Amino acid sequence: MKTKLEVCVDSAESAKIAQEGGADCLEVCSNLIIGGTTPGVSQFKQIRRMCGIELNVLIRPRFGDFLYTDSEFQMIKEDIQMFRELGADGVVTGCLRADGTLDVDRMSAVRECAGSLHLTLHRAFDVCKEPYKTLEEAVETGVDTILTSGQASCCAEGKEVLKKLIRQADGRIEILVGSGVNAEIIRRMTEDVRASSFHMSGKQILDSGMLHRNSCIHMGLPGFSEYNILRTDREEIQKAKQVLKRLEAEQAGIDSGKGE
Repeated sequence: MKTKLEVCVDSAESAKIAQEGGADCLEVCSNLIIGGTTPGVSQFKQIRRMCGIELNVLIRPRFGDFLYTDSEFQMIKEDIQMFRELGADGVVTGCLRADGTLDVDRMSAVRECAGSLHLTLHRAFDVCKEPYKTLEEAVETGVDTILTSGQASCCAEGKEVLKKLIRQADGRIEILVGSGVNAEIIRRMTEDVRASSFHMSGKQILDSGMLHRNSCIHMGLPGFSEYNILRTDREEIQKAKQVLKRLEAEQAGIDSGKGE
């Protein structure tokens, strides 16, 4: 069984840590605290220079839903082309219609624009109306991977849907399990759901290096201080990777035994 660990990062520092921790590939974004948006060009270039593993770039022009205006969709297409030229290995995006169905026309245009790049339909899938129908449409459109929590707030809660999706996919499209992923969740999901591909951030909250702090002013998200920094935790990535390595080794032993 071939396994995969993708780590979502929104800084060059986190990218370096994730690669050192054993990530197979990275999803590069900005603003992870709001679910991620399209990264900056200089940010991507830094990560491309320092990381030799595959880089999949999140293409999401704004926070919020996945019903895009014409100008926003034009941004999506132009950004895909730009990151393709900058050396991305894949893009991660998704477009829905107002009725909750997959916008097949726009996803087909995305597939054409991405060319040979790996195409992931992100968690827009988790708020679509009919996930099993959408899976078939994604296959027909040429999507390579669906990133999903099983239409739940975290993958542990969506495990029954994930089980059905993996069975339905039957190797035609990759089901990448995300949201709430850590080493223990991977262990459970490989046993209960038979998942083999996982997406995590493994983030920790670091205290800012600022000595002078004005506690009277708040400019960020409610409940999150400007003096808190999100950063990938190397130990969390290492633990997750170790679980996947054990799974591969166990499966190899089983397959070897069958061949004797």
